[in-house]
Parts: sequence; structure tokens; C-alpha cells
Amino acid sequence: MKAQRSFTVRPNVPAPLADLERLANNLRWSWDRPTRELFAAIDPRIWDEGDHDPNKVLAEVPPERLAELAEDPTFRERVAAAAASLDEYLGQPRWFQRLADADGAASAMEGVVAYFSPEFGISEAVPQYSGGLGVLAGDHLKSASDLGVPLVAIGLFYRHGYFRQSLTVDGWQQERFPDLDPYAMALELCDGVRVSLQLGDETLVAQVWRATVGRTPLYLLDADIPENPQHLQLVTDRLYGGDVEHRLRQEILLGIGGVRALEALEIPVQVFHTNEGHAGFLGLERIRRHMQRDGLSFAEALEAVRAGAVFTTHTPVPAGIDRFPRELMERYFSSWAADCGITIDDLMALGHRPGEPAEEPFNMAVMGMRLAERRNGVSALHGEVSRDMFADLWPGVPRSETPIGSITNGVHGSTWISPEMDALLSTTVGEDWQWAGHDAWDAVLDLDGERYWEAHRAAKVRMVEHVRERLRHHGLAQGRSESELEWVDGALDPDALTICFARRMATYKRAALLLSQPDRLRALLGDDERPVQFVFAGKAHPADDQGKELIRQVVAFSHDPAVRERFVFVEDYDMALARSLVQGADVWLNTPVRPMEASGTSGMKAVLNGGLHCSVLDGWWAECFVSGANGSGRANGWAISSAESILDEHRRTEIEANSLFELLETQVVPLYHDRGSDPGSLPQGWLARVRESLRTLGPFVGAHRMVRDYVHELYLPAAARALDLGRDGYAGARSLAAYRERVAGQWHRVHVDEVLADEAVADLGTQRTVEAKVSLGDLAVEDVQVQLVVGHVGQSGELEDTTLVPMEDAGPLEDGHRRFVAQAPLDRAGRMGVTVRVVPHHPLVDDPVEFGLVAWAGAS
Repeated sequence: MKAQRSFTVRPNVPAPLADLERLANNLRWSWDRPTRELFAAIDPRIWDEGDHDPNKVLAEVPPERLAELAEDPTFRERVAAAAASLDEYLGQPRWFQRLADADGAASAMEGVVAYFSPEFGISEAVPQYSGGLGVLAGDHLKSASDLGVPLVAIGLFYRHGYFRQSLTVDGWQQERFPDLDPYAMALELCDGVRVSLQLGDETLVAQVWRATVGRTPLYLLDADIPENPQHLQLVTDRLYGGDVEHRLRQEILLGIGGVRALEALEIPVQVFHTNEGHAGFLGLERIRRHMQRDGLSFAEALEAVRAGAVFTTHTPVPAGIDRFPRELMERYFSSWAADCGITIDDLMALGHRPGEPAEEPFNMAVMGMRLAERRNGVSALHGEVSRDMFADLWPGVPRSETPIGSITNGVHGSTWISPEMDALLSTTVGEDWQWAGHDAWDAVLDLDGERYWEAHRAAKVRMVEHVRERLRHHGLAQGRSESELEWVDGALDPDALTICFARRMATYKRAALLLSQPDRLRALLGDDERPVQFVFAGKAHPADDQGKELIRQVVAFSHDPAVRERFVFVEDYDMALARSLVQGADVWLNTPVRPMEASGTSGMKAVLNGGLHCSVLDGWWAECFVSGANGSGRANGWAISSAESILDEHRRTEIEANSLFELLETQVVPLYHDRGSDPGSLPQGWLARVRESLRTLGPFVGAHRMVRDYVHELYLPAAARALDLGRDGYAGARSLAAYRERVAGQWHRVHVDEVLADEAVADLGTQRTVEAKVSLGDLAVEDVQVQLVVGHVGQSGELEDTTLVPMEDAGPLEDGHRRFVAQAPLDRAGRMGVTVRVVPHHPLVDDPVEFGLVAWAGAS
């Protein structure tokens, strides 16, 4: 039977412990160890079995236990200390506030950054995440809170979250979707706040929940309310569930509904950050509002929206981008187009590449690129891949200059580090190790080997116990008897070399790469003198049968009695299991097909815990691996060879698997087990590599570094640009829109007709005068910038390693052209070359290639 009315029953917390409720409802507890330990002490069983959720502890602990603790002066002191710590954390100025005092650029931030994402991984107790994207978003919010960045977040509340994973006896993944009760979680309903929007010919209403993540509010829109018909209540049923129309409805609610929620909450947003394309429709809502509220034309509203927008892409392959068919776009956005006075073809063009037919599906990433002036990939390599993927959006611009940057992901140290490693880094690097720079991290070169080994082994012991507990629990759930599961007591050994592979089970991540050479794998597992063990975990998307097949293969291998104590697959990968594995792993293994790993962050968590990374040079590892060769110092991990030039998939797999096994057999395993002449001593070579890993990676892999990069490189410039274009009734946006239209209409008349330079041999370090004859049509000199491009002449006469030199206007010529002059620096020996190009120039645009208009010398 279904309840006709419902109400929330609050736990009866004794007055001396009243602060427990406040502590439970600020998700800072998810990374504040004293607060977590406080709730765990109330009832360790409920804490462990209840997803480490303080609210569940308070709801389920017997009243007698709370009454007992209320009489305990030591416990009361712990509660008071935790509450005082939270108050201090929330009240004191942080990094951003100090930055604002010292840096005039920070004063441009008059509002907040609104961070939109389809998922947020804050804690296993708030299961609104599926994998890396969500966990990254959660770490972003936590670091923004620690840094004091004025940021709010917008997402959806999924009543069934992401699925819980179980396996059949033969290893096939099954999904179950538990019902989640927001009233029992660290969420607060925003009373009286409702947003409504049109979904085709229907109206959807959503309520808004607030999660408090330290200093950062996270607002989650929820369609599961009686005001909606049953089928619309299901819009927020599951994360990444349903068909393409269901996904479109979710993304409309996230983007358009999110903007409306922020307005209903009266939150002054200055910068809109779209984390992947799922929330991209927020840009369309902002365009409509500028037109209706501020009287801007469509083109002017587009400029105003782009100015304060940041778009982060996480997708390195076109197949991973959301695309919606024209028929659905017409059904759901005809009214929007009518409101904005444009056609459906005009709308579709926002999500199309140049020259694509109007019938092509609407590409959310293309729209994200068009509606944001600042764009980034999530690693240096992914930035290069993204520039290649989207280069055609800026015709005539060299791929290397495609205006997409990169900020490499990072991880929130306090969330992921073990207490032992936290203490060790605090005494070695400093209490503020999460904030420390490279100089402070140099201290780990003197890291005490005995203390490190003791700290890391403690985490490995916990990991082994956690894995055994899960293996036993899942075995019993499959109907196995206790006697059948006796082997679990001997599964894994804290003193064996432990290699972990845990992540989303997508095919490109190649979870079964080790299984491609089973004899070599069995030889590693069967070596009793140099024991090695592997732990696997991960979920495949419910619709991804290929990913499920990878899991089945790994599980089938793990069922062999000859290897099952040293090769295990752990079900139902979540943040709790991830924390256990990254803290206990000696080696974190990653085997993606390069360059399909945009960034990856699980390995970052492992290296902060003193583990070593072994991966294909993809994602963040491509820029962070130090080989130690050529006198550059010691290696900080291992790089698996990548054979991307091999087109035959099976041959490529064979080559890369050979590289992996070669590393394991000749480097990783021997280094870990090399104890010299004393079997009881520590492996000094291994310790040296751990120290180098911490020294080189520690200051880089943290989310504090990542968020500071976002602030300096994207948020503050976007905030300043939004102010510039919004002053005086959006005079800047109006001016820029008029300029863009005028330049686009005249650009066909802009050309470089002649380039003159003395081609005689020159001395290194001198300069060479270059002149250009340029036609500007009806454009003025101040409308453009004429640039001299200087570089080394490579194959086919192409310029390489180029430098741009602005050319000065030397006046008009008799035939209507203008003469421009510059000095080419001859700073390299060998064959140097020059060419000339013209780009638009406007004082409100930093990078002239933003316009996608380039007139090159020699172009027809």
C-alpha cells in the first residue's frame, strides 16, 4: 500500500549532544576525520553497515546509547571540539578571500560561480554519482570549500541514484536500483522553491534540495513530486538511465531548470561552469532571459552569455558526446526558438559543425564550445585531443591555436588519504601539505622508510580485511555456504605486492588486458618466493554488454581455486571501496587505449597514499610520468608502451600486453621484493621510487591545485569579461555583436596579396624586415591585427614552432591596399620562414582566433 501522507521523524538527540545534528548535516564530515571518528564511536556497526552516514547513525542508534554518551564528559568534549572546528572552518577567511585582498583581478568576482554537473560524488552516503566524472565534481566542490571560492553547484536528485552491482554465479553483472529517501540524508528541502518548465506540450515542476558541502551549497532538482503526472515524476528516477528522450528531459531540467532554480533562490551568478555537455541547455535559458529581461537581440544575448561561461569537456572521442535527433529538438525547443525570434535551423546550427546538414543530430559538446568563451580539457594530452576534435569550429585557425586549453584534474587529499599517510605527510611536508608547493614536497626525499612502510602496511591490512568482508558477503548473497567460503579467510596477504585495477568497466579501459596472456599471469600469481596479488573492481553501464563481458572474464579467471586467493574481483564498487583500495595499493594499474582516457584520477589518489602508478601514457600520466632516464632523476612510476600506430586491434593488444608483463616481470616485482642480503629488510629501490613519486606528484595531483588553476585561468577572467560586457545596459555585448556581424560580412574582402623579405643568408640573432601588402575592404586598421608568423621550415614547407609578431601599419598604398611592416627575429639556426595573416581585433576579446576568421597570405 502507498502512503497518502508522509512526514519526517527526527531523532531525539539529548540537549548536551545537540551539535551532532548540525555536524551530520554538513557534508564536511565526509573529509573531516575527527568528525567521522566521532560518529563511528557512537555505534561502529551502524557506521560501517550504513554507508558511513552520520544521519543513519543518529536515526538507528538506540536512545539509551545517546543518553549514555550525553553523560560522558569526554564524548561531550569531542562533540564540542568538532562543532568549534566546523564553526572556525565556516567563518575564517580562506585562500580566495586573501587573494581578493591582494589581487585586484579577484575583485571582479562580484557574484558566484555556478558549477553544473549531472552527478556529484561527495560520499557513499549520498549516492548521486556513477564514476569518475561525479567523484571529480565532488572533489571540486570540497576544494572550492577549503579554498573559500564563492561557488555553488547545481545537479539533479535521482531517487534511485546509480545502480548497486551484484554478480551471478558465472560473473554476469546484475543491477538493482534502491529507493533513496532524501529526508534521511544530509539534505534540506528548500521550502517554497519550485521551478517549472515546458517539456514539449507538458509542464514539469521540480522541487529543490540543498546539500551543504563545507562552505559550498549543492542544489539538487527533484521531479518526483505529486504536482507532476507519473511519467514526469520519473524524469529524475535514475542517473544515466532511460532512452535518448529520457536523457534529453533530464538535461533540460538540469540546464534550464538549474538556471531558474538559482534565480528562485536569489543567488547572484556571475560565472556559469558547465562540467561536460549534459547541462549545456543552461546557455539557451540564459540567452532567452537576456532577450526578455534586458532587451538584447539574439546575437547580443549570445555575446553576453559567452562572456561569463566556462565549458569543460571530459570526452576524448566523438562517440561519447550526447547527441539528440532533430525531431526531439523540434518537439522540446520550438517554443524556445519562437521566444528568441529564431528558426529551428538557427537553433540546430548551435549544435552543428560547419557545413553539417540541418538534419544531423544536435551535438551538446559543439553547443558547449559555441556558448562559452573559455573551454578546457582535463589533462594536457586531452587538451591536444580536444583541439583536434573541435578544430573545424574555428576554420582557418591552426589546430595548435584552437582556443581550447587544459586544466589537469586533481583529487581532494583529505577525502582519499589514509590517516597514517596523512600523519606522515604532515610531519614530513607540513600540516598544510595539501597547499604546499614543490619546495616543501622536496622534503619527502628524506622520508623515513620504516615509518612509511608501517603506515602503508596498516592501510593494506585494512584493505585486505575490507575485501575479505565483501567477498564473504557477496558469496553468501549468491547462495554459497560458509564452508564454501572458507578460502576467503586466506584471500590476499598484506605482505604481498598488491596491484589494484578499479574503475568504470568501459571497453577502452581494457580490464582484461592481463588475461590476454594467462600463462604469464598464472606464473606471476604462482610465485611463492615473490608473491603478487591483484584486486579488481568496477561497474559497467547497464546497457554496456561489452563492459559486462569484461567483468565476466575477470570473474571467471578469479574463480579458479589455484589463483583465487591472489586474484579477486570485488563487487559493487563505490567510494568506500575506492578509498580502501587507493590507500592499500602498492601499484595502481591503468591500461586504457591511448588517447581515450581524458584524465583519470584514481591513480592520483593511490600515489598520494604512497602507491606507485603503472599506466599507458594517457590522461594525466602522459604529462606526469618521469622516466628517470638521461640524468633526469629517479623514475616516479612505470609507463606501459602504447602502440597506437598499429591499426590491427589484436596486434596492438598483444604489443601492449607484452610491455605490461615485461614491466611486471623484470621491474615491478623484482624491485618490490629486492631486500638485499637480509630478507627482513625493506626494499630500498622501491622506497626510493615512492619518494620520487611523492616528490614529483604530490604538489600536482591535488584538487586544491586544480581549483586554483580554474580560478586564475578561467573563473576570474570570465568574471571580468562578464562585467565588461554587462556594464551600461550590456553596451559591451551590443558593441561586440555589431562588430562580429560587420566583420563577418566584410571578411571575404580581407586578404594578404604580397609578402616581401630579403631571402639572403642572415646571422643568428639578427632580425629581418618583412613587409606585407594587405587589403582590408571596408574595415578599418583598428578592426584587425596583421600578424607576422615566424618559424622553422619543416616538411613540405610547413612552418613549425612558430612565433607571432604584430605588424605595424605603415600607411595606405595607391591601389587601395595598406602596407604593414615587422621585424622577424632570427633566433634559430637552419631554415627559417615567414608568412603573414590577418585576424579580427576587438578590445573585448582576448584571443582573436575566437572569431574563427583568418586571412592567410597565399590563400585563394
